[in-house]
Amino acid sequence: MNEVKYDYTNYAKMNRSEILEEMKKHLNDKRFQHCLRVEQTAIDLANENGVNPEIAGLAGLVHDYAKQRPNEDFIKVIKEHHLDPDLLNYGKAIWHGYVGYLLVQAELGINDARILNAVKYHTIGAPDMDKYAQITYMADFIEPDRDFSEADEARKITHKNLWDGVIFQNEKTMQLLVGKNKAIYPAAIVAYNSIVAGLK
Repeated sequence: MNEVKYDYTNYAKMNRSEILEEMKKHLNDKRFQHCLRVEQTAIDLANENGVNPEIAGLAGLVHDYAKQRPNEDFIKVIKEHHLDPDLLNYGKAIWHGYVGYLLVQAELGINDARILNAVKYHTIGAPDMDKYAQITYMADFIEPDRDFSEADEARKITHKNLWDGVIFQNEKTMQLLVGKNKAIYPAAIVAYNSIVAGLK
């Protein structure tokens, strides 16, 4: 994996070093290091797929910015922004992306819709994911330290065809949730119907 670093001031109100300092305030070292690996994986995938690696890298870097925030932070955002009240029945597994992108926007000064959507959809997917959302979704799943059984297969698929990787991950994730009798946020079911089942 190439170690490529961008300044990011084209897309954020602060530079990469300042973004990293903000991230360290909210993430433990394990999660922080994961974000650095996702950043580099996203840059590699962007280069493979002919899109802007700086946008992809920034989305990958900040995708888990809100992952370890207190529940109260998310509940406040859900209520203040009048988001779907059903979100209150779920937790950080959904909130850190689907709600957390608003914290990325407010606190890091990132307003590019491609980056914000990539953060928003990196856990549950969406019916219309652009290349940046697909890259963030897959970079999170296949970064080098991921060692669960599906990761190697996902890497091979993704490096051959990004969208096929998205289909693979979405299917495996839904199977895992159903197998554990976990409640599935409705937007994730809509995403599954579009991504895996092919319903538009």
